[in-house]
Amino acid sequence: MKFGVCVASHISDIDYIVRAEELGFHSAWLADSQMLWSDCYATLALAATRTQRINLGTGVAVTGTRPPAVTASSIATINALAPGRTFLGVGSGNTAMRVMGLPPQRIADFDRYLEELRPLLRGEESLVWFKNEEIPIRHVMPNDGFVNFDDPIPLYVSGFGPKSLGIAGKHGDGAVLAMPANANIMANIWRMLEKHEGSNQNSIDRSSFLTTALTAIVVLDPGEPIDSPRVKSECGAMAMAAIHFGYEQVRNFGRKPGGALAYVWEDYREMIESYPEKRRHQRIHAGHNCWVLPEEERFLTPDVLRASSLIGTNDQIIDQLGQLHEAGLDQVMVLPNFDTRYQSIERLAKDVVGNVY
Repeated sequence: MKFGVCVASHISDIDYIVRAEELGFHSAWLADSQMLWSDCYATLALAATRTQRINLGTGVAVTGTRPPAVTASSIATINALAPGRTFLGVGSGNTAMRVMGLPPQRIADFDRYLEELRPLLRGEESLVWFKNEEIPIRHVMPNDGFVNFDDPIPLYVSGFGPKSLGIAGKHGDGAVLAMPANANIMANIWRMLEKHEGSNQNSIDRSSFLTTALTAIVVLDPGEPIDSPRVKSECGAMAMAAIHFGYEQVRNFGRKPGGALAYVWEDYREMIESYPEKRRHQRIHAGHNCWVLPEEERFLTPDVLRASSLIGTNDQIIDQLGQLHEAGLDQVMVLPNFDTRYQSIERLAKDVVGNVY
């Protein structure tokens, strides 16, 4: 199994990506949320000049904030700096759009965006829909060092539900997933990847189609409880991001969360709805996947932590990842809390990376 780091893009923290490379991580996925972090492409450019082996790309770029031509040119510019180790992860914008008070891109628009994007990633002409008209566009100066289309740029599509997973299988060279809880769920994900609306089964070559799941991983010390201060300091932000996502689902679709989130739901809803509706979207994602705000610490129950991250002894984690790998999960990218990110990947590299087959 491969391991990557998902990075809250920080223009002054390229050392973290350099250290991930030194520790043997396969890839660095730089997150794209323009109202939360640094610009992901500027950060990738710096990372490309400081690294030699680690694969670099977006984790994930947001389709709703950039036209396909801009996305293609941006990642092809990175490919000129890191030829043969650049990839493009894309998604419809769960956080990047909602932090501006907007919904993610609609599924039909996401589908069309990816259809327009694929030829552009190869340096070919694409028909792009603009103001009720299809316009043929291509990069007209691809051979002068401005960009690199000669080295392939794999496209990894983010998907969580049946429709978006079907689109990932239709357009992608791989898929970016929520962390499956077990091998049976991973098998079901593969079934959704291999089907999309209007078709029978896709012909996906599982040996080359990369599946990557996002999570945080904490290796417990002997006797350490799952809700210890150290565990919270390493994966609490991931747990709160799950609660943020759950609230947005209720807000947009009326889907009340179940499972672990149900037990903290009313308390969280009362807290977040004390903020004015007009600017509540700014508060929901404060600290997103970096820190836990003091007033949110109480929501980090053992069940919430367990449901949102992979926490266990060294043997338990290796066993669970091994089962998922056997079921078809190729890579895990980890996103620990910002303040403990170094110690988290150091421990993971020592205890887990290289031990999952």
